[in-house]
Amino acid sequence: MKRMLWIGCLSYFLIGLAHVVVGSLLPVLLEHYGRSYTDGGSLIFAQFSGFLAGVLLSPWLARNFGKRRSLVFALLLLCAAEVLYSLLPPWGWLYAVGAGAGFGFGMVETLIGTIIISGITQGTGAAMSRLEVFFGIGALAMPAIASQLIALGWWRLAFPIISMFAAVTVIAWLRGSFGTLDAVLDEQEHRDNSTNSFKSPTEKAFKGSPIGNWKLLALFIVFFFIYVGTEMSLANFLPSMFIERLGLTQAEAALSVTCFWLAMAFGRLFTGYIADRYGYGVFVALSSLASTILLCVFPMVKGTTVTFVLIALLGLGMSGIFSIALVFASKMMPGTEESTTSLLIGAGGVGGALLPLWLGNSMDRGGAVSSAWLLAGFACILCLLGCILYTLYMRKKRLQTASS
Repeated sequence: MKRMLWIGCLSYFLIGLAHVVVGSLLPVLLEHYGRSYTDGGSLIFAQFSGFLAGVLLSPWLARNFGKRRSLVFALLLLCAAEVLYSLLPPWGWLYAVGAGAGFGFGMVETLIGTIIISGITQGTGAAMSRLEVFFGIGALAMPAIASQLIALGWWRLAFPIISMFAAVTVIAWLRGSFGTLDAVLDEQEHRDNSTNSFKSPTEKAFKGSPIGNWKLLALFIVFFFIYVGTEMSLANFLPSMFIERLGLTQAEAALSVTCFWLAMAFGRLFTGYIADRYGYGVFVALSSLASTILLCVFPMVKGTTVTFVLIALLGLGMSGIFSIALVFASKMMPGTEESTTSLLIGAGGVGGALLPLWLGNSMDRGGAVSSAWLLAGFACILCLLGCILYTLYMRKKRLQTASS
């Protein structure tokens, strides 16, 4: 089990690198091709579209080909896409390459999450938090690597670095032996008997429950949409907000994102253990409440030092929400780990693409303060959903106690 977890951490480190490499290299990439930022946005959207397809198709591929084979396919696809990026093909081809890369790391993220949630029954929160720590390390490391390579004039080597990690990860999954879990990793449905193998993720997820999975899963989908959208909005627009509100230079304002992600990575070292001890529902509800309070205070704070402290506290408050909420959903709807993980990560991906567009429009129209209040509004919705989900969890627990 420890071996599987460490290989999972390597996989999450890889997708952390892959998620941000295009954004890290975008200015120099656009300069090389003579393209505008609109074209760059289209490239990032193509990668997101591939990511969403990979997330949503991963349960079907895993059921029909096995989790290990599906993982290896996704990693090889990611490896090939990054090699093609490094060859700098014609610009039009990059859209297909970006979609292929997104499909690969979208599948990897979903499948690893499913394997860990379903395979580790004790300390699931701690295991998922450890994965998220390594994802954060990868997302922090790639901009630093890219900046050094750009300074040296070797920026295109950032792509083969990801290909190298992908190849190492493929070998680790192929050669890794996980005892009784090997059968789970290699299990696949019999296609000749599988009238259900083509069921959508939502059909697989909705089996009867005392609460009603349609209502429950819909709430979780909206929760992930709002949470990831809020997190990505912060990551993209914090520097602009700091420049406008505090009068900082671009270099100083960029430290706000670094501060946020460092606090997120540090918090993830402990969130899993806290959630395992006190309960996933309690953790999600209280973390959502803490994040809401901090985001409501954010528009009213003006001092530079105080604002940086607030952002660090916000990173700590939000650090475990994504991974623990995934575990919480799987515990609330047991037996649907593959489909719920896919749908919730997909919902988060859509939120991460759409809400920053809304916030960017707000920055253009109303400036930093109104945009900060918009973020506070997102957080209030998140807090309300977290409290509702916790209430439903307590209701389910009472029903189970009464029936036993």
